This record gives sequence, structure tokens and C-alpha cells, in this order.
Amino acid sequence: MSEIEILAARFEADRPHLRQVAQRILGSAHEADDAVQEAWVRLSRSDTSEVGNLTGWLTTVVSRVCLDMLRSRQARREDPAELPVVVAESADPEQEAVMADTLGPALLLVLDTLSPRERLAFVLHDLFAVDFPQIAEIIGCAPAAARQLASRARRRVQGADLDENGQIARKREIVEAFLAAARGGEFTALLALLDPSVTLRADEAAVAMGTDARAEGPEAVAAVFNGRAKALRPALIDGLPGLVWALRGEPKVAFPFSIEDGLVTGIEQIADPATLAVLEIEFV
Repeated sequence: MSEIEILAARFEADRPHLRQVAQRILGSAHEADDAVQEAWVRLSRSDTSEVGNLTGWLTTVVSRVCLDMLRSRQARREDPAELPVVVAESADPEQEAVMADTLGPALLLVLDTLSPRERLAFVLHDLFAVDFPQIAEIIGCAPAAARQLASRARRRVQGADLDENGQIARKREIVEAFLAAARGGEFTALLALLDPSVTLRADEAAVAMGTDARAEGPEAVAAVFNGRAKALRPALIDGLPGLVWALRGEPKVAFPFSIEDGLVTGIEQIADPATLAVLEIEFV
């Protein structure tokens, strides 16, 4: 077999996987086939002699093609929910059922509310377990930013933006009570708002500003904020309550809160500009 025939055989072995990736990203079997064909064209023109994981390389290529197609679709203001939902051919009936569920009209409508980068990050990570460093390389951002894009998309897909039971309002009250206690140096009141397993995690940019990378337990987390939160402001961060430090109106550090059963279970400290740029922040 010639080198191109060997390459073609390898590509054909990966075609079902690449088709699934493309179809779940695009929501269209026809466009997925176009994306896969473009991936083959790029493969046939590339030197892959030093590529150790050809499947991973092809997944990256087809994902980038899909990202370009999503951006083009967005620019044309097309409605992907109107595209035909056709499940790709598969020898595995169970896989066909999974594909049908994943590409249902309801999900397509939700995916249509996402930006191309959010959609790509969510599909690759949540449906194909692609790690964030690889997703970041495809999208062109930092891994932390890719994680935030996927997290935001996941909340929208799961209906987190719908607040039928007033959960957001209740979480806002908890964050505002936390802020008031921190500003007032009320250590005991802070402890009462924190879950026993609460953890504060800071990104590399925040650590470079002088904070610890991690604080665990109510006492340690409360000590970080006690009497030191006067410049923080309540905000909705990707639709969920948190705190933000801003300079002349520009967010410099964001503190998204995780709250369960009325207690703060986790706080992130995000200072990386690239990550902040992809967050939706609304001061309240």
C-alpha cells in the first residue's frame, strides 16, 4: 500500500468518530459530512509523520472546521434549529439512540443560544471528554477560559438560567450576607454561611497578586475575606451570584460562588484577563 492509501485507511477508521463529533457540534448530518471531508483534505495535505495521536489530531482539525462553520452560520443569521436532524449511520443501535437524544430539536434550540465557542467547548468536553487544554488550543484561548465557556454552556443547557423557584434570588441573599459579614469583620457570621467542606481556589493570576492558591475549610476561607472585602461588589457572573472587584468599572477579579442547601460550598478567585473576558458579568 502506498503512503496515501495507508493514510486513507487510517482516516476511514476514524470517520465514524469524526462524524459524530461534527454532527453533535453542528446539529446537521449534511454539514457534518462536509466538515469531515474538509478534515480529509487537510490531512492529505499535511505532514503527519510526527503526529503521535492521529485520532486526536483529526478531532482537533474537524472541530476547528466546525467552529468556522458555526461562525459563518452565525454571520448569516441562519437558524440551526431548522436544519434537518438526521442521525449519522452507525453499526451500533445503542449509539444511534444516544445520537438521536443528543440531537433532538429541544437541545438544538438551546444550543442555538450559545456562542460558537461555548457550543464547541460544551460538546467536546461534556459529550466527548476532550480535555480543556486541547479545547483551548482549538478555540484559541487559555484552558481556564475554555472551562468557563463549557461551564456557562452547561448551565444554559441544563436550564440554569430558569429560576422558577427563586433559587437565584436566594443565592443572591446569601452572597450579600457574606459580603456584609466580610466588610463588617463578623467572623462568626461568615462561618455560619460556609459549608464544612468549603474551598477557595485561586487561579495563577490571582496567586501572582499575592493570594494563596487554595484555602480549605470555613475558618481558612473566612479568614481570607474577614474585614477585607470593602472593594467587592455583588454581581451576576454567568447568570449566578458572586462578587467582583472592579477598577473604574472594569472587572479585575471575579469570585463566582457555588451554593448548595443554603451554604457556600466553593468560591473561585479569577484574575486571569483572558478568563475574565469570557465571563458575563452584570453588577447588581
